[in-house]
Amino acid sequence: MWPRIADLRTLALGTPGELRTTLNTLVLAGVKTATAGRLAEYAEENEELEQVGERLALVDDDDALAGVVEITGVEVVRFGDVPWEFARAEGEGDRSIEEWRAGHAAYWARLGTPVDNDTPIVCLRLRLVSGGEGGVATGDLGT
Repeated sequence: MWPRIADLRTLALGTPGELRTTLNTLVLAGVKTATAGRLAEYAEENEELEQVGERLALVDDDDALAGVVEITGVEVVRFGDVPWEFARAEGEGDRSIEEWRAGHAAYWARLGTPVDNDTPIVCLRLRLVSGGEGGVATGDLGT
């Protein structure tokens, strides 16, 4: 199971270090409004898919709260069918769907979990609800 903060499931983007810092910065700036993951990760971690309206605690390298996001869309598609419009919403600077696919395939291969065109991918849409600990520390998770 994924860790929880204030009863929220956590969202740990990328791998710890420079990548996670960059991705979190993009979310906190409102640039990154989507993220993709392998469907197999959910089974491996005994987790259910996120639901529209669910709030997640965005965490940093130390699993400390970096912000709170709300899920605005959930779709499972084949890796080869992830649309450019979704990839662009990830906000990571890819210039084409081919570039996005190559970068994500290389990332998952480095993790030892290679993907192919038929690999099921969870495409999450999200919006920033609050940045930092303020939203959770006060107990006010709504905006």
